[in-house]
Amino acid sequence: MELNLKEIFTAFMVLFAVIDIIGNIPIIIDLRKKAGHIQSEKASIIAGVILILFLFVGKNILSLIGIGVNSFAVAGAFILFFIALEMILGITLYKEDEHSAMTASVFPLAFPLIAGPGSLTTLLSLRAEFRVENIIVAVILNVIIIYVVLKTSARIERLIGQNGINIIRKVFGVILLAIAVKLFAHNIKALLV
Repeated sequence: MELNLKEIFTAFMVLFAVIDIIGNIPIIIDLRKKAGHIQSEKASIIAGVILILFLFVGKNILSLIGIGVNSFAVAGAFILFFIALEMILGITLYKEDEHSAMTASVFPLAFPLIAGPGSLTTLLSLRAEFRVENIIVAVILNVIIIYVVLKTSARIERLIGQNGINIIRKVFGVILLAIAVKLFAHNIKALLV
């Protein structure tokens, strides 16, 4: 096992940017209000397990069902696009009234918000560049930060207030929209060539 701090740091930063747990604080607060409670430990562990499992079997699963990484990324771009629209316009595109604390912790929080198509696709590209053990350490570090943010989201909400949350939500909605467009453009080009 050969741990490389530079690889761990780079993989950590890339995943941190793609998962964007800080930008997801408004969504987490919304989910907590709808579900009443979010199981932070459960959501973090499930997201971490999904990410690490996908690191090992992701490409095989996709090729088994005849889906290329680019097609997967385009599908992920659509999901991100609709989440971004919800954030910017303040609308709800899919019904969430059935969320309990249990289901909200798994769907849509652990998957697809944290371990979503963007982060899963990123893992596949990191795997091509870095050693697996360094990526696993980067995933674990991200899961720790995700847990801390989930645990302190109520405190963060009190600190920045409702107006602050609304502003952050719209700003990150636009950023998420830009990421969705970039992900779509990059991967649709690869599909059409």
